[in-house]
Amino acid sequence: MGRFLRKLLPFGVYTGFDSDNSSGDFSEANHKVPEMLDLDPHQSKRTGKHNGETEIQENGIKRHRTSLPAPMFSRSDFSVWSILKKCIGLELSKITMPIVFNEPLSFLQRITEYMEHIYLINRACSHADPLERMQAVAAFAVSAVASQWERTGKPFNPLLGETYELTREDLGFRFISEQVSHHPPISAFYSEGLNKDFVFHGSIYPKLKFWGKSIEAEPRGTITLELLKHNEAYTWTNPTCCVHNVIIGKLWLEQYGVVEIVNHSTGDKCVLNFKPCGLFGKELHRVEGYIQDKHRKKLCVIYGKWTECLWCTDPTTYETYKKSEKRGGEQKKKSVSEKTGSDKVIKSENDEADDMPEVQDTVHFIPGSKLLWRINCRPPNSSQMYNFTSFAVSLNELEKGMEAILAPTDCRLRPDIRNMENGNMDVASKEKERLEEKQRAARKERAKDEVEWHTRWFHQGTNPYTGTSDWLYSGGYFDRNFSDCPDIY
Repeated sequence: MGRFLRKLLPFGVYTGFDSDNSSGDFSEANHKVPEMLDLDPHQSKRTGKHNGETEIQENGIKRHRTSLPAPMFSRSDFSVWSILKKCIGLELSKITMPIVFNEPLSFLQRITEYMEHIYLINRACSHADPLERMQAVAAFAVSAVASQWERTGKPFNPLLGETYELTREDLGFRFISEQVSHHPPISAFYSEGLNKDFVFHGSIYPKLKFWGKSIEAEPRGTITLELLKHNEAYTWTNPTCCVHNVIIGKLWLEQYGVVEIVNHSTGDKCVLNFKPCGLFGKELHRVEGYIQDKHRKKLCVIYGKWTECLWCTDPTTYETYKKSEKRGGEQKKKSVSEKTGSDKVIKSENDEADDMPEVQDTVHFIPGSKLLWRINCRPPNSSQMYNFTSFAVSLNELEKGMEAILAPTDCRLRPDIRNMENGNMDVASKEKERLEEKQRAARKERAKDEVEWHTRWFHQGTNPYTGTSDWLYSGGYFDRNFSDCPDIY
């Protein structure tokens, strides 16, 4: 059950029913591949640029691709229930889901989407005021989960030893991640500024709960951001992610729980409450919190939606506004009650608590608030590209000459993901099964020879700021000595 749950959740969470324990009873290659969705005709005129030729702009900066080589396949012919109803009494970790439920990215690439809003880290580095630095870091922590919005496809589960690197000179960072454990699945990552101004690292392993119609992932693993110029380190964990309607109905997700961001140098703390949507969806996607100093004095209030934007204001202004809003709400409620003769909200017996609630109005702007972050607009054809952001679209791009310098374990070289991205779903399914079988065989061989697996770029240790167990970068990846990398593809 644990393997099944662990793989059905987004961002670290939705990493997919794939299992090297798969019995093969429900081989995805046996499922008929549905027809493609039609792309915008203007988007169909694609060339070899998707296979590696990246356009160079006049300013010398690379222009990354803006669309995928092929549109996503329709999932309308499939449901999770159509698979699970055949598996009553079976070990769920032995189920292989149809590849149509995937998106053409590895979970390691999904983790890299933390860096989409790296300008917030740059902003934090540039501020002299520690309060403004914490505001920028808080915005970065919220922005890191924003790419999950409407992303209900699951990334491919990384193979043990799989890696992903990304260097973006235009954004000023480089990033490396590795799948350091398969049972349980743990992904470790490390990123640094090209100007040596920050280090960002962590490891992710969620704890899962299955509630019948929904799956909840409580994140484990510490996220650490070090601002080197200011000699500061911030740590936090992500909010809980919940995917609803996993059996039947339209999938939708929410984030909830309290996230505490600690500045280990100043003692300042930011407490962010990701609110659950509630019965009628009033709080859907809302985030509220505050920043306090080491003496627990509130310095500012933060509010917004993780799917839209984040604002901050001073505590006095916020409290005054909330009291005024509450008085206005009570007056409105009283008026409605007088007209209807009741102050109760009637819910149809056919309504389902797990149905996707209607999105309420946007965040109410409090006069005098400062904008901390706003979500990036997605490409016009995003719905035909797994609801990817522009940043996500570029992650699996294989530029000309890149294959010669990448580690042989890099996600971009995975044949199942590459074939899915190119629209070759049958080939992708067969390649995925082949890779899983190869991984099983390698594991059995190690067990037979009593050989332990050794990670290549990370080692298990202790987080220097929290004292908790963590996976730390060992260094050396960018020296590009890949002679001892395992053959996993």
